[in-house]
Amino acid sequence: MSTRRDFLKTALGATAISFLAPNMIFGKDIMGANDRINLGVIGVNSRGLTLAKNFGVRSDCKIAAICDVDTRAIEKANTQLNDKLGYVPKNYRDLREMLENKDIDAVAVATPDHWHAPACLLALKAGKHVYLEKPASYAPAEGEMLVRAAAKYNRAVQMGSQRRSMPKVIQGIKELKDGIIGDVSYAKAWYTNTRKSIGHGKVAPVPEWLDWDLWQGPAPRTEFRDNIVHYNWHWFWHWGTGEALNNGTHMVDVCRWGLEEEFPSFVSSTGNRFTWDDDWETPDTQLINIQFPSGKMLSWEGRSCNGAHSTQDPVGAIFYGTNGTLEFSEYNSYKVYDIKGNLVKEVKSDAQTDSRDISNPSGSLDNYHFTNFFDAIREGKKLNQDIDSGHKSTLLVQLGNIAYRTGTSLQIDPSNGHILKNKAANKLWSRTYEKGWEMKLD
Repeated sequence: MSTRRDFLKTALGATAISFLAPNMIFGKDIMGANDRINLGVIGVNSRGLTLAKNFGVRSDCKIAAICDVDTRAIEKANTQLNDKLGYVPKNYRDLREMLENKDIDAVAVATPDHWHAPACLLALKAGKHVYLEKPASYAPAEGEMLVRAAAKYNRAVQMGSQRRSMPKVIQGIKELKDGIIGDVSYAKAWYTNTRKSIGHGKVAPVPEWLDWDLWQGPAPRTEFRDNIVHYNWHWFWHWGTGEALNNGTHMVDVCRWGLEEEFPSFVSSTGNRFTWDDDWETPDTQLINIQFPSGKMLSWEGRSCNGAHSTQDPVGAIFYGTNGTLEFSEYNSYKVYDIKGNLVKEVKSDAQTDSRDISNPSGSLDNYHFTNFFDAIREGKKLNQDIDSGHKSTLLVQLGNIAYRTGTSLQIDPSNGHILKNKAANKLWSRTYEKGWEMKLD
């Protein structure tokens, strides 16, 4: 007799095949439309709590479990989820224990960056589908491993590049490819903010509410300091990837999508920490320049501490063509200008969004991406941002950071994205792991 889990296993195989043959059409008889997916959420301090609430209100989803190394985050999540959903999920502090729960079909990973790929790999090995917040990985080698793992373990991995599923962004990309502004050779993306100083941290006792060892997980061990947890880790190379991967990944992905490119041939980057005298290590002002073998170019500008807008929005992407310009605003909207700069078309979104809201920047628009993820699980539909595509977009900004950190321009093999003839840069292709936490396929 077939069971719900048999249906899910069948769907897994169809999803895996879709990675290899995206044009295949799969039937809709794998699962019933009302058969709920049991989701576990890893990391619920900020973005993860929003994911749990936004996934949980769907009639086809149950938040079966939540996991966090911070007991305060668990308590807060329990209260808010009970208020919003009417129940409290099962609680875990160690994701490895949560992944042993056979009733969980999929997980959402919303941890710090250094945990993204290791958590995703552990989930895949445990037979779970994964909704993986960007960036896909901390280091390029991890992203490559996730691409192989998704195929090996026959599971769907959707990176949280929500614009890939927003209807009006999809429409704008289609118009771009159909030639609304002619031939496109250059795209530019940006992100701005007015972040404050993180000060100079001091070594301090680990708070009783935090499992510092599990928080560090795959990263080599360091002493606890009082200005790292929970958000400032973004600006330390040991755990974070700076503004480039924190926010640049989103619009760089839109640019790569619209340019119809994969791996680059050349990457350079300049930048610095200008605004505050503190412990912040990554640049607060950074330019990344990318060239593809076709000759097309892409650039990203990040300004973490000066929020002046490049145009009308703190985040966006512009495509320049032979007949005009197409600009994507923060979220599900775009404008088209002719070659003289006259506005000829504007497509607006009614959704309320705020790119500077660290927990819920895209609001209700996330649901389009969630639906696509669930359709891939249940029906084998093609993911709008599978791990292969997510890795390629993440890699562009990773290469930008590697160029910045080594002070060198990078020559890239356009067949696979690997760095050519640069020993210093290639040392950053992977990372050092705490003993026992190394990523590897079985």
